[in-house]
Amino acid sequence: MSPPDRPSLRATLRASPRLSDRWLWGRDEALALAEIAHGSCLGGHLEQLAGRSVLLRTGDPLFAALALIELDGVARRIVLCPPDLTDADLPLAAETAGVDAVVFDGALPALRLTDALFVAMRLPLTPLGNPPVAAFATEWVMFTSGTSGVPKMVIHRLAGLTGAIKPAATGDAPPVWGTFYDIRRYGGLQILLRALLGEGSLVIAGPREPIADFLQRLGHCGVTHLTGTPSHWRQALLRPAARAIAPAYVRLSGEIADQAVLDSLKEFFPGVPIGHAYASTEAGVGFEVNDGLEGFPAAFLGRVGDVEMRVEDGSLRVRSARTAGAYVGDAAGPLVGDDGFVDTGDMVELRGDRYHFVGRRNGVINVGGLKVHPEEVEAVINRHPAVRMSLVRGRRNPITGAIVVAEVVLHATGETNGTIKDEIMAACRRDLSPFKTPASLRFVPALAMTAGGKLERVVA
Repeated sequence: MSPPDRPSLRATLRASPRLSDRWLWGRDEALALAEIAHGSCLGGHLEQLAGRSVLLRTGDPLFAALALIELDGVARRIVLCPPDLTDADLPLAAETAGVDAVVFDGALPALRLTDALFVAMRLPLTPLGNPPVAAFATEWVMFTSGTSGVPKMVIHRLAGLTGAIKPAATGDAPPVWGTFYDIRRYGGLQILLRALLGEGSLVIAGPREPIADFLQRLGHCGVTHLTGTPSHWRQALLRPAARAIAPAYVRLSGEIADQAVLDSLKEFFPGVPIGHAYASTEAGVGFEVNDGLEGFPAAFLGRVGDVEMRVEDGSLRVRSARTAGAYVGDAAGPLVGDDGFVDTGDMVELRGDRYHFVGRRNGVINVGGLKVHPEEVEAVINRHPAVRMSLVRGRRNPITGAIVVAEVVLHATGETNGTIKDEIMAACRRDLSPFKTPASLRFVPALAMTAGGKLERVVA
C-alpha cells in the first residue's frame, strides 16, 4: 500500500484555523468538529484497526462520518456500506473486499468472519492524544447503484474524491452544508468532504428521517448550501417546511435536472444561484452547470482542464484523476477503457449548441423495437405548470413487448380534473413521437424513491 497522497481527514481538521465554530449535526446528536478532531468513538481500538480492510456498517450516518475521519490514513481499506445493502449481501461483499475488521453502531452485523476484529462505535467521544500515524493512502470502497444482486464496488482514493473541492476563501463565513443524500453514497460523501475540507459545518439527515423534519432542522441550523437529487427537491418543495430554509446556494445532481425543476427552484428561492452537477460513483465529479439551463454547453467537451469528456455512440465518456481506480474483484471486469475513459452509460443528445441528457442506456423502454428513454417523456410532462413530478415506466404488453405509462404528482393534491390530463397528453403528442406518448396516465399522491434519492423505476 502506498503512503498517503494527502493529509488524512483528521490531520486536516486538526490543522484547521477555524475549527472552534464548526459542527456535525445529526438527527439526535450535535458534535463540535474540535471535539471530533481530538476524540474517538472506537473505544480504544483505533490502533488495532491500523492496516486492516474495514467494513463500515452503520445505522446512523453520523457514525459513518465519525468513522471515516478516524480511519482515513489508518486503515488500509474502508468499505462504506450504503443503507440499503442487505444483510444477505454482506458475506459476499466482505469476501470480495478482503475484509478483516468490522466497525458498526447498534446491533452486531449478521456477518461471520474468522479471526476478524469487530469494533462497536459509541458516544460520547473519548479524548484521543496522539492518534496512530497516517501511514496509508486508504482505499475508499464504495458501492455502485446496482439494480439486482450485490452491486459492484469501486476503489477511490481521498485525492480523487476531493479533486473538485476548492479551498475555502479567506475571510468568508464558514458555510453550513446540508444534503438530502445519504453520506454513505457518492453524492452525500462529496458534501461531507466539502464541509470537512472547505472549513464548514454539515447537517446530516438521520436514518429514515421524514423530509419535513429534516427541512426544519436545516432551517434551525442555518443551512447556507443545500444539495440533493431533482427528486429530493421536488419532494421538498411539496412541504410547507421548505419555507424554513433560506439557502444561499442550491445544487442538484444524481438525476437529470430538467428545466421544470430548475425553474421551480428559481421561483421558490429568488436570487439564489441554482447549480446542477454531473457525477457518478465510477466517473467521479465531472462538471457543474450554473447558467440555469438544463443540459450542458457542447463546449464542455473541448475544454482543457482536470476533466476530459467526449460522446461516443450517444454515451457520455469521462476521463480524469477523479475517477475510481478499479472495481473490487476480478469478476467485475475493467472500470475504464484502454484509453482511460469511463463509459458512463448516460445518454446525451446534441440540440443546437447544448447537450441534453436523455436517460440511461440500460433504462430504455422497448416499444416494438423502438427505444424510449423515460426521462425524456418525464421532461415533457413536468413542463405543465400543474405538475410537481412524474414517473414514466414500461408496462408489459403482449403485442409490442412494452407500452409507456405515466404516474403524475400535481402541485395541488386532489387537482385531478380531466382538463389537466388532456393538456398533458396534448403536450406529449405535440413534442414526442407517437410510440413515446404514454398509453395511460394517472394521478398519484406520491412517488416511491430509492435509498439514493432517485425515482424508483420498475417495469409495471
